[in-house]
Amino acid sequence: QVQLVESGGGLAQAGGSLRLSCEASGHTFSVLEIGWFRQAPGQEREIVARIGWSGKSTYYADFVKGRFTVSKDNAKNTVDLQMNSLKPEDAAVYYCAANTVGGTAWDYWGQGTQVTVSL
Repeated sequence: QVQLVESGGGLAQAGGSLRLSCEASGHTFSVLEIGWFRQAPGQEREIVARIGWSGKSTYYADFVKGRFTVSKDNAKNTVDLQMNSLKPEDAAVYYCAANTVGGTAWDYWGQGTQVTVSL
């Protein structure tokens, strides 16, 4: 079992920044990668970024490239998502999820954290 807890959501102005954090605990030795997803009201959940558990490989959705950065703190087992140049369309509930050895895709999820972007 892997437990994921997100933190750091809140309100930012357009053009501003927020930093989200995902703390992993439990059987973290089984984690292959952590992904950040988001879901806005009435929309499908979409992947934003992901990072290998070693912290060496990353992926970004086109709509956040150059604005968001995903990173891993190996000492704390946390994965952060630094969000800069926020746009109103970035507003959503952000979730982190884990892919694990022997598991199905994204089999562990956090509870989500709300990001609101004002004009």
